[in-house]
Amino acid sequence: MGFAPLPATAAWQHQEARTGFEVAYFHLLGDWCRIEGWTTAIEDGKTWAVEYAIDLDGTGATRSAGLRGRSAGGLSSALLEADGAGRWQVDGVPAPYLDGCLDVDLESSAMTNALPVRRMRLAPGAGATAPAAYVRAVGLAVEQLEQTYLRAPDEGTRQRYDYAAPAFKFTCRLSYDESGLVLDYPGIAIRAG
Repeated sequence: MGFAPLPATAAWQHQEARTGFEVAYFHLLGDWCRIEGWTTAIEDGKTWAVEYAIDLDGTGATRSAGLRGRSAGGLSSALLEADGAGRWQVDGVPAPYLDGCLDVDLESSAMTNALPVRRMRLAPGAGATAPAAYVRAVGLAVEQLEQTYLRAPDEGTRQRYDYAAPAFKFTCRLSYDESGLVLDYPGIAIRAG
C-alpha cells in the first residue's frame, strides 16, 4: 500500500487543546527523508515553541530528532538518535526505556502522527501497536508512549485510523491525505495548508 509523494511543505493549525500553528518542510535525501519544522502555541496560559529536524531512513523509522524548545522556563534542547531497530540514545546516553520504539512523537506536533502510519502502511481493517519516543513540548522531556492505530474504512481519498494513547485515556479517529499526512486530529489540529 503506497502513498503519494510528500509535498514540499505542510501546515497545521492547533485547535481546542491549544492555540497555535505548525509548519513542516520535507526533503528527500536518497531513500531517506528529513523533516524540518516549527510549532508554537499557547496552552493553559503558557507559551512554548519547538523547532525540530527529524531524519527517517528508507523504512520510515526515525533515525534522529534534533529539538530546540523555548518556554517561560527557558531554552531546552534534545537529540534523539536511533539505530532503526528500536534502540535509542538521548543526548548521547543509552535510553533503554525507549526500546522497541521506531518513531518519534512530539507532543507539540500533528505532523509526527504521520510517521507510524507512513511506516506501517496498514491495510483497511488492520491494526498495530506503535510505541513512540514521546517528547514533551515544554522542557523536551522524553518518555515512551504506547499507542495503537487501527485502519478504518477510507473516506474517498482520505485514509482514516482509530488512534489510542492509553496513558492519556485518549482516543480519536485521525484522517490522512493521500501522502499520509494528518488532515484532521480531533481536538488537537487541522491541516491548514
